[in-house]
Amino acid sequence: MPPVTPLLSGVVLLSPYRVLDLTDHRGQLAGSLLAWLGADVICIEPPDGSAARRIGPFHDDISLSWWAANRGKRSAVVDTNSEAFRRLVQGADVLIDTGPHRSNGPAGPTLDPAALAPPALAPATLAELNPALVHVTVSPFGSDGPKADWPASDLTVMAAGCQLALTGDSDRAPVRTSIPQAWLHAGAEAACGALLALVERSRSGQGQHVDISAQVAAMMAAVPATVYGPNGDPDVQRVGGGLRAGTWELQFVYPAKDGWVSIMHAFGSTIGPYTARLMDWAREQGHADDDLAGTDWINYGSDLVTGKVSVQHLGRAKAAVAALTATKTKAELFAEAERREILLAPVVDIPELMESDQLAARGYWDEVDDPDLGRVRCPGAPARIAGITLGPLGPAPRLGQHTADILAEPPRQPAVEAPPTPAPAGAAADSTPPLSGVKVVDLTWVYAGPLATRVLADFGATVVKVESASHPDATRGGGPFLHGDLGPEGSGQYAHFNAGKLGLSLNMGTPVAAEVLTDLVRWADIVIESYTPGVMAGWGFDHAKLLEINPEVIALSTCLMGQTGPRATFSGFGNLAGAVTGFYEVTGWPDRAPAGPFLAYTDYISPRYMLAVLLAALDRRRRGGGGMSIDLAQAECSLHFLAPAVVDYTTTGRVARRAGNADSAWAPHGVYPSDGPDEWVAIACETDGHWEALSEVLSRPDLAGLTLDERLERSDDLDGMISAWTRLLSPDDAHTWLTSRGIPAHAVQNSIRCVGDPQLLSRGHYLRVPHPVHESCVIEGPRARLSRTPGVVLRAGPTLGEHAQLVLQELLGYDDDRTSDLVLAGALE
Repeated sequence: MPPVTPLLSGVVLLSPYRVLDLTDHRGQLAGSLLAWLGADVICIEPPDGSAARRIGPFHDDISLSWWAANRGKRSAVVDTNSEAFRRLVQGADVLIDTGPHRSNGPAGPTLDPAALAPPALAPATLAELNPALVHVTVSPFGSDGPKADWPASDLTVMAAGCQLALTGDSDRAPVRTSIPQAWLHAGAEAACGALLALVERSRSGQGQHVDISAQVAAMMAAVPATVYGPNGDPDVQRVGGGLRAGTWELQFVYPAKDGWVSIMHAFGSTIGPYTARLMDWAREQGHADDDLAGTDWINYGSDLVTGKVSVQHLGRAKAAVAALTATKTKAELFAEAERREILLAPVVDIPELMESDQLAARGYWDEVDDPDLGRVRCPGAPARIAGITLGPLGPAPRLGQHTADILAEPPRQPAVEAPPTPAPAGAAADSTPPLSGVKVVDLTWVYAGPLATRVLADFGATVVKVESASHPDATRGGGPFLHGDLGPEGSGQYAHFNAGKLGLSLNMGTPVAAEVLTDLVRWADIVIESYTPGVMAGWGFDHAKLLEINPEVIALSTCLMGQTGPRATFSGFGNLAGAVTGFYEVTGWPDRAPAGPFLAYTDYISPRYMLAVLLAALDRRRRGGGGMSIDLAQAECSLHFLAPAVVDYTTTGRVARRAGNADSAWAPHGVYPSDGPDEWVAIACETDGHWEALSEVLSRPDLAGLTLDERLERSDDLDGMISAWTRLLSPDDAHTWLTSRGIPAHAVQNSIRCVGDPQLLSRGHYLRVPHPVHESCVIEGPRARLSRTPGVVLRAGPTLGEHAQLVLQELLGYDDDRTSDLVLAGALE
């Protein structure tokens, strides 16, 4: 990566800011991400420590999940009702909490019955103490709505958020990832919400409340399936290691001699050529006939829909690929796939992950010396910024380790350049979006990049989406298909991912297109691209050139494995990155092939890290830091969602494996059948109180005294009792009955259930917006809810080149003659 403007003296991205972290396990990733970006993050803990310190896995008495999420923070034991805490709040920039541990039943809160949020943490109280404070609250369902008081767990949040319904084998219950994920999605969303509010505060001087619903955050991991039912298409169905759309199934996980591999075995203009090469290989090895190898894989999807090819033909293709892969090891398959340019990756476990030549070549892993754990190998920086070092972060703090030092510090003021100016009496409140005036050139495609830039557009940035008719965004070929339109303007997922953006079709195969892109770079604050490394350089627009054109531009490149290293040019989608980073190995049933999280899992994690880094870079540039060159590998930032398993392995040698819905620390813990076809309810007993309440519901008070160890030992027996009860009820009746008694439970919701969910309806999550061809469509709204300056979505994604005149003439100042010349030269397709 090229050098950039030298560092500001003593300023590394977020170093001016102080964050008070009062979260438990449900939000601590937020502070972790802000700490990586340079903020001073202080864990405010009660005398017995955060409840997160009591969640496994453990090494001796040390919580490794706590350790992984709290590296680089400081710990202070402070009473939230004390004057000392008030002083800390008055000097803080951000405060993050996980809200009241509310429960309206006898079982009590999920983890800590004594840890009720005190009145001192009420948003109004905090705002009165510090009008510049950005106060972020992470809770299961958000701060208001009919489910705001519901008890919840990782399992039940994923059930509520659509993702669980999509993961697992069709003949079994939906299945979770064994390393809890829901609160990580919520924490990453919280960090982004805090940064959006800080950017807005730089203009107004005022803080605000940021409300994060873990349910809504987790729904990111289910796109585009979240918008199928709302737009009139059948719900996407789960298939272990693949997905079902209509009457046909895609298979992504295939056997190898020594395990499993993931293959993007699909079709369309983008993926079809890769599949053609795969089928040629199968034919060479004697597993496919000429008919299969000669299939038109580019138009195969429409051929399936119209009946031109049969579902049986697809089945023959999958059988041929399985026969091929079963004859070779993972390493053999991976090496040959790279040579042939086939979308294939090995399914790795944590020990194999630690031996990755790509991660080693990039120096990814941190080696941290901890006074109790010794030398710990753990995930490193989530992004690389030329001229700026992120981390390495030190070990997690011991309880109260920094209390004396923090309380002895002189009074601090929030890092606000100017105090807020009160509005004149009777004047309307200023609701200028946080990113108003920010200009973005969006050269990303498919999922990860567009999902990040969609948030920039939601919160006021002018985002110009650049693609071309010859190389359109691949999501234009994906469902749901609005009104049955299989063409490039009928894709509901494209409409969702690119809502609010301006569309410019630019053919980079023409010389004059480079002139337009040069002017766009000169205009922009941010240029973000997600092509295979080398594509931008081939056009003459590597980062060095971008910064030469515009020394103030923030240039971010994102791909699966990063811009350097032996696997840098490994191309593919998030399902392949999910396999090669370990997520597949910990998702599914132990007696079956890995199911993998739904679809392109790292594409759902990495947008939060892209957004956080871009917002932090904007903040630093505002303070005189100049342009920046950023390399963000999806694999590297996503590994922070597996950090507890990595640290567990490097400190104890234990290897996390897929375990269905069982949990080693909580029981009963599972997904149980309800009345109706493929209807399920998730139930998690995380305390003895939860189990006591559930035993009463089951009319088995004689079992109320079972200890956790006894419940784990009798898990099959208890699961049978619960299933016999849940089968008699609808999922909604079951979760209403259970949550009213304080037991974490939720129906497993697909997109049709989600669009009718009273909680999501109450919070206005689904939006019907104008569509340029199909009048309107339904998309998801912004996931972070800012109290003063919320995100706004006014339209669906653009048609190809829809806003060419606006972009060229209004934004770049071209006249009619210049525009006409571009048309004649074929630059605008």
